[in-house]
Amino acid sequence: MFGVIPANRACLTNFVAVSPTQFALSFPSSPHFSHLVVFILPGNTIPPGTAAGVHIQLPGSAQFRFLGAIGNEKPSAFFRLNLPGGTSGSEPGIGDINLGISVEPMTSIQAQLAALESQSQLPLKLSAPPIAASSAIQLQRPLPQTKELAQRIIKNAFNFLASFAGESGPGGQEVVPLRSFQDWWTKFERRVESDPGFLEREEGE
Repeated sequence: MFGVIPANRACLTNFVAVSPTQFALSFPSSPHFSHLVVFILPGNTIPPGTAAGVHIQLPGSAQFRFLGAIGNEKPSAFFRLNLPGGTSGSEPGIGDINLGISVEPMTSIQAQLAALESQSQLPLKLSAPPIAASSAIQLQRPLPQTKELAQRIIKNAFNFLASFAGESGPGGQEVVPLRSFQDWWTKFERRVESDPGFLEREEGE
């Protein structure tokens, strides 16, 4: 029910259920990446009164670090990471990155968010937690639901691909070259990286 996209890589959804409320995913640490998107897959929800904490374990580390949280009110989060190798051009430590998602009571997640905000120096130097303890769970402004978010992604793709549609076959059915979809996905990833909240804003904002 969860997905993750390391910047410039394909979407990963092959989480393994460690328990009914805990899910884990491993993926190579290279090539280097600096942004990570974690989201609830369309059509899924977590139990009311809970949120999903996101934790990461880097190669060579024995500990998981808390990154932030997602939930039904905010089904996606964008994390900026300063991983080893990002400035020198070398790859980070060889091995896999382990990502864990734990569905916990809202009070537990809020406590972890508060502790994250109170730290003066974060091990991963996160930009700003996408979900803040004071406003993440009790949003001051309604954010799009999963269905609406999916519709906006589809609309974004349709608007881009429509200009590439052509006719093929005796029936005159419109087709779009696969390369055009690949171009859209590359452009979409760049937009998410530069402006992670653009899908959550109303059109025209």
